[in-house]
Amino acid sequence: MATAALVWTKAPLQFPYPRAVSKIHPRNSSVAPPISCFSTSGPRPDSVGILQRNTEAAAGEKMRQNQQSLGLLDNLFLHLFRAKMVRETGWESEKPGYDGLIEVANHLTIGRSNSETIQASVRILRSLFPPLLLELYRILVAPLAQGKVAAAMIARVTALSCKWLMGQCQVNSVPLPDGSSSMSGVFVERCKYLEESKCVGVCINTCKLPTQTFFHDYMGVPLLMEPNFTDYSCQICPHASRRGRAAFSPDHKPNCPKA
Repeated sequence: MATAALVWTKAPLQFPYPRAVSKIHPRNSSVAPPISCFSTSGPRPDSVGILQRNTEAAAGEKMRQNQQSLGLLDNLFLHLFRAKMVRETGWESEKPGYDGLIEVANHLTIGRSNSETIQASVRILRSLFPPLLLELYRILVAPLAQGKVAAAMIARVTALSCKWLMGQCQVNSVPLPDGSSSMSGVFVERCKYLEESKCVGVCINTCKLPTQTFFHDYMGVPLLMEPNFTDYSCQICPHASRRGRAAFSPDHKPNCPKA
C-alpha cells in the first residue's frame, strides 16, 4: 500500500486542458488563460455586430465632442438654421446636431434643379433675418464709404458667428484694385460644411451661389466666395466689386474632384 501510494504521488499531475494553456501562453504556461464571458460551447459572437456597435459608439462620441465644442449661442444658431432648412425641405433627419443638418442639406438638392436648389437656399437665408432689417441695411449701411463699411462689418460678424457652420475662420486683409488693402475678407481654414457634406454640388448650390445672391440682392453687398475643393479652405470677400478677380492667386482657382 505504501509503495503504491508512493508511485501514485510521483505520477505527473494532469490538467484538464494542457494543450489549450500552452497554446494561449506558449512562453509562460504558468499563467492561467483569461476568462471569457462567451461560452465555448455556445455560438461564436457576431463580429459584424460588434464592429457595427463600435462604429456607432465612435460616431456618437464624435457627435458629443462636436456638441461640447459649441457654445450656447453656436447651438442656438445651429438649431435655428436647421429648423429653417427643415421647413423649406419638408423633411427632417433622425440624426441630431450637425450630422442631421448635413443630411437635411443633402436632401435639399433631391428632386430639384440647381436653380431651384439655389432659390430654396436663398429663401432660407432670408428667413433668418427680419425683412425690415435687411432693407435698412441695404439702404443706410451698404452705400457708406463705397461699401467698405458694410464689407468690414459683414466680415467681422461672419468670423464671430459662423464658426459653428464653417469651422475656424478669421478676418484677413484683401487687396483692392487701387493698390490699397481692406480688412474685409474672411478666410475659412477648412470648411466643415464642405468636408462633412463631401459634395461639391451641396457646397455650390446650397452655400456659395445662394449666399452671394442673398448678400448682393437683399443686403446690397457684392460678395465673392471661392471654395478650394482640394484642401477645403474658402476665401470670402464681401467687397468683391472693389477687390476684383485679379486679386485671387491662380493656384487658388477651384478644381472639382469628388470632395
